[in-house]
Amino acid sequence: MLITLTCYAPNAPEVGYLLAKNPDSVFEREFSAGQVWVFYPEVAEDHITVALLTEIDPVGLVRGPAALTQLDQYVNDRPYVSTSLTSVALHTAFATALAGRNKERPERLNERMRWVVALPAVACDGGEDLMARLFTPLGYTLTATRHPLDSSFLAWGASDIYSVRLEGEQTVRDVLGHLYVLLPVLDNSKHYYVDREETEKLLDHGGAWLALHPERELIARRYLRYKRTLISSALERLAALDVPIEPEVEANGSETSDEAAGASELAREPGVGLHEQRLQAVLAAIRESNAHSLVDLGCGEGKLLQLALKERQLTRILGVDVSSLALARARRRLHWETMPPAQRARIDIVQGSLLYRDNRLAGFDVAALVEVIEHLDAPRLSAMERVVFEHARPRRVIVTTPNREYNVHWETLGSERLRHSDHRFEWTRAEGRAWAERMSATYHYEVTQQEIGAAEPEIGAPSQLFIFDQR
Repeated sequence: MLITLTCYAPNAPEVGYLLAKNPDSVFEREFSAGQVWVFYPEVAEDHITVALLTEIDPVGLVRGPAALTQLDQYVNDRPYVSTSLTSVALHTAFATALAGRNKERPERLNERMRWVVALPAVACDGGEDLMARLFTPLGYTLTATRHPLDSSFLAWGASDIYSVRLEGEQTVRDVLGHLYVLLPVLDNSKHYYVDREETEKLLDHGGAWLALHPERELIARRYLRYKRTLISSALERLAALDVPIEPEVEANGSETSDEAAGASELAREPGVGLHEQRLQAVLAAIRESNAHSLVDLGCGEGKLLQLALKERQLTRILGVDVSSLALARARRRLHWETMPPAQRARIDIVQGSLLYRDNRLAGFDVAALVEVIEHLDAPRLSAMERVVFEHARPRRVIVTTPNREYNVHWETLGSERLRHSDHRFEWTRAEGRAWAERMSATYHYEVTQQEIGAAEPEIGAPSQLFIFDQR
């Protein structure tokens, strides 16, 4: 079984350092299921292709008297398709990269590069729909072609084997970790004993991306072979993970300069964090609109929902998020189970995606997207724009997003790095204004731009806010 991973990036041969495999040599090693090789069919300045070749010994896997009663132990597709055994081969070949360690090029460990992954034969009993549910939330574009049972006898129908192509921007560790975890999930049949050690592997190679994945429960169930104790333990530990957030900027309590005098009074209050300033700015924009209904798109853990419940004029509040883990935390924050009936009548929380038209999002006075859009790559951002501005079409849309110019204040970031590992972009104020003006012209909204936090003459404030009002 041969799979290839092609990376497009400046100084692409340096990816060999990140993978800990020399492009000028062939890596070969035995592992529990057979033999694995790593080599580079293509090496150029702007791209590099690494190939993983595995040879599975299906008979060697089942030697012993217990296997003699099951013919399918000997007649199967294990040598020819990507399965859980491929994950074992991946770990054998790329253990250092999967662990996120590198001494030669540590500065490139968190660099997002464009990857094209070719999997000629993948076993998947859930079909293309399952593949999309697993890989699309991670930022991949997926192309899948289903193979017939036998090309000479098409009347026999289709098989559960697919050729799969994945394309997306990922770090080296993430692209390998996604394959390591999700190939056994697609196959839904681990070919070795599953115990507590497998839970540790799931958490080690899933980590934060798995905690945020909308299908993490399904992933845990299939990866851990439906063993309830292991699944419960894994999900509890995923729920306890501290998801990284952008650096929290505490406002300076000292007097601001004349140039920064236009910043809001709230931004100059000592002890008020940046996220709290965002929420208060959004609340002010909600109050100003005399709104009676609010939908919080990407509500996360429910901080804005908690504040909105205190606004008596809001008689209808809806929180929407793709993450069931975030929604569970929001319910805990709101004391959902013990909430008074009068409050429950005003608010609802639902799971949903901003990438698909959803009638539940229509008919609201105000829609808020607080630090949401920067988590969407270009195709998804375009889909979100149509869902919100064209289909849901609230009377007012409030959007906050980071100002990249302000990143120079965090030494670990500088001006070019992003504040969060899941951010697909961060705009300068000019880039944000250009996007807002495009939304205004396309969807017939008037827009105003504000700054959140203490502004400085050359770089502005930490966050920017856009208020769109229907013409």
